[in-house]
Amino acid sequence: MNRHHALDAWIDAHFDEEVRFLQSLVQVPTDTPPGNNAPHALRTAELLAAMSLQAEAHAVPAAEVAAQGMESITNLIVRQPFAPGGPTIALNAHGDVVPPGEGWQHDPYGGEVVPDETGGRIYGRASAVSKSDFATYTFALRALNALAAEPGALPLAGAVELHFTYDEEFGGELGPGWLLRQGLTKPDLLIAAGFSYQVVTAHNGCLQMEVTLHGLASHAAYPDTGIDALQAANQLMTALYAHNAVLRGRHSAVPGIDHPYLNIGRIEGGSNTNVVPGKVVIKLDRRMIPEEDAGAVEAELRELITTTVAACPGIRLELRRLLLARALKPLPGHERLAAALQQHALAVFGEAIPTSGTPLYTDVRLYGEHGVPAVIYGAGPRTVLESNAKRADEHLQLSDLKRATKVVARALADLMQAAQP
Repeated sequence: MNRHHALDAWIDAHFDEEVRFLQSLVQVPTDTPPGNNAPHALRTAELLAAMSLQAEAHAVPAAEVAAQGMESITNLIVRQPFAPGGPTIALNAHGDVVPPGEGWQHDPYGGEVVPDETGGRIYGRASAVSKSDFATYTFALRALNALAAEPGALPLAGAVELHFTYDEEFGGELGPGWLLRQGLTKPDLLIAAGFSYQVVTAHNGCLQMEVTLHGLASHAAYPDTGIDALQAANQLMTALYAHNAVLRGRHSAVPGIDHPYLNIGRIEGGSNTNVVPGKVVIKLDRRMIPEEDAGAVEAELRELITTTVAACPGIRLELRRLLLARALKPLPGHERLAAALQQHALAVFGEAIPTSGTPLYTDVRLYGEHGVPAVIYGAGPRTVLESNAKRADEHLQLSDLKRATKVVARALADLMQAAQP
């Protein structure tokens, strides 16, 4: 039996255990907000220890967590060394998730398995994004360990690290960003949580801004005694939406990513129906394609906002950046990861798996900013919508979980094959 078939056989034999592991992870809530995620990390560490994988628990200081608007974060690192001389490959998945919301037909924290013609589905919040890849990566590493322990097995060189982090929903700065800034890890290559039918090599960036317009509240019976902040907001929103016509003319060369765009996601203002609004707050989201420079994008947006508001007499402007998430760009070396994953995805899934970009943004960008070549690949369907991620009845096909685990294990074995004397 060759090493790839040996890995497959081990994963087949232990797949029921992998499903139970994922069920246990889904059953511990990690709704963010409020973001009390340390209990999930501690439970994960217990489950890993029972499988002879020792996790380092790195608690982020409480003041930093509170400043980010969350309650607790403990990030985990598992380090598995093999022989010297090979790459350190990190596998990162995040455990924090958006709250379940309404409309569920299955318990969002149940981890219920429902049989179907494909081999069954597991339901629950984060069953697809991305507690599923806690399981994918853990059992790929366990299969690799079992292969390395076999008599006469080909030696492996390098190390594998599992990074299980808890700040993706709020931008990742206290998840992977914190681990990297603290010098707790510096892998040579990274695979991060994704879906099974594409290898993502680039993603959009995101700039989020808060715009506050101060006017002067007054009685609606005497509107001329006030300065209407909502009328100014209306002019500003018209200008911002019109800017999308400009953005649609800027195209990315990355397959899967089209053009940048701007969205106004939240508006707050006014005090009552009979009062001229004295204050309006607008929160907006500007997606950036990989070819754009984040600094230039922010400068352009600030100029548009400032110029538009300056034409509104009496309005005072406050402008605050909420988030700057730079795009993930392909770094030299990512080709090795992509090629290994594509080769084995073709063998395991029986179809060619393309590389592409995604208009989403993720905390994988933080590894890229530290010079770590990265790709996104894991267990999941062809699209986010198919999984119901961030919606009611999020689920994962168990067949995709099993096959993605095999693909990752095979790719790791190839990337870490030691040179023969």
